[in-house]
Amino acid sequence: MNFYLDVVSLTKTIFSGFVEKIRVSGSEGELGIYPGHAQLLSILKPGMVYIFHKKDKKEECIYISGGILEVQPSVVSILADVAIHAIDLDRSRILKTKKNAEESIKSNNTKINKDAILLQISKEIAKLRVLEVMDKFK
Repeated sequence: MNFYLDVVSLTKTIFSGFVEKIRVSGSEGELGIYPGHAQLLSILKPGMVYIFHKKDKKEECIYISGGILEVQPSVVSILADVAIHAIDLDRSRILKTKKNAEESIKSNNTKINKDAILLQISKEIAKLRVLEVMDKFK
């Protein structure tokens, strides 16, 4: 058995097709979604959508910046502000962005929004986690 998955960002559809199962980072922890899963609506935190394809036993990862997961009887939808295939992530750019954000937090500048910077750091860490998982596939 399988189900149809749509992963959509603000600008485009990142993935659309039949899958065996997925794993996502929900606001309360990791969620595994299998065919026949109970209907569900959940907030997703920055992290990865881990996709298992039954037909060719292929696995892939997509980074999402957070979003909403909707599980219906035969369709699962993930709506995210930002969604990027793991192969399109740039490790050096992520590390540089993370370092700059960390330096901003350490500064004594009272005009910065520390909550926004901490959110940026958590997103960059989530991207690095996606890359680490992809490194295991190689």
